[in-house]
Amino acid sequence: MIKRRTFLGMSSLLAVPLISRANDYPRMPINLVTPLAAGDAADRAARLIGQELSKLLGVAVTVMNRPGAGGSLGTQAVIRAPKDGYTLLYAQNSPLTIRRVIDPEAANYDPLTDLTPLALTTRSPSVLVVHKDAPFKTIKEMVDLARQRSGGINIGNAGPGSVGEISVQLMNAAVGAPLNSVNYKGAAPAVTDLLGGYIDAVILALGAVSAHIRSGTLRALAISSPFPDLPAIPTLRKLGYNTDLLGVWFGFFMPAGVPGHVIDTLLPALEQAARSPAISAQLLPSGMTQEWGSRQALAEEIATEYRSIKELLGPTSKNGK
Repeated sequence: MIKRRTFLGMSSLLAVPLISRANDYPRMPINLVTPLAAGDAADRAARLIGQELSKLLGVAVTVMNRPGAGGSLGTQAVIRAPKDGYTLLYAQNSPLTIRRVIDPEAANYDPLTDLTPLALTTRSPSVLVVHKDAPFKTIKEMVDLARQRSGGINIGNAGPGSVGEISVQLMNAAVGAPLNSVNYKGAAPAVTDLLGGYIDAVILALGAVSAHIRSGTLRALAISSPFPDLPAIPTLRKLGYNTDLLGVWFGFFMPAGVPGHVIDTLLPALEQAARSPAISAQLLPSGMTQEWGSRQALAEEIATEYRSIKELLGPTSKNGK
């Protein structure tokens, strides 16, 4: 009888989630909203982290894709969700900073007051790449050619409001050369035109071009932040410029007003998932890195990036706002 009780006691312990619960949260499935289309690297990151959270919290975590309006639709869905801790947002910086500047009517919210920032968990550097046969080998040579060539240099990006488009404008402000931003409907057509010689360069998230960089078809001239697998690619600041390309980062949020005990229960699980070596190993090949940034660090990143983009774009944003 004693042995049987011991076995039952051990079994019940094994069923308890790894993260201790407070006030019986969570007691039902959690919806993880991401304002991205299914199937890309960021969606995969959301699903990997969601799976880890499910294990740690002991409840199902279901990823719900809500793309549209540059990420604004999914973001607003979470803002309007019940403040009970059962709706999470995993979003990139575009709807939280860029869209608020270029389309304030669609992104008419403030992520620091309408949402509860939880943590920054993932980064995907942007990278400036050129064809292997491009007539310039460095950023300096590219800038020199842009100044000499009638019409300047054409640099493709994944679309209006993308980090590539903003990065071209950042570079223009830093180097004072005619670098023209060419908007595409996604990364794939931009890469196709670069390979075909129709444009001079692209600035895209690393995952969109990493295979071409490794094969030698494309050459990387600059990256927004160092990447472990490609340590030789410099940042613009390392090259002596007073700016860097704008990269992509991802963070977790809840609606504003979620009870404190919910956050206290969720954050340890989120940190453990964000630091998971297994997740990191799966994301690195797609150009993404896992990291942990506190609630305060995420809020500061949003405020700083929003302010710098607003100062950069000024009256060129939609409706002059």
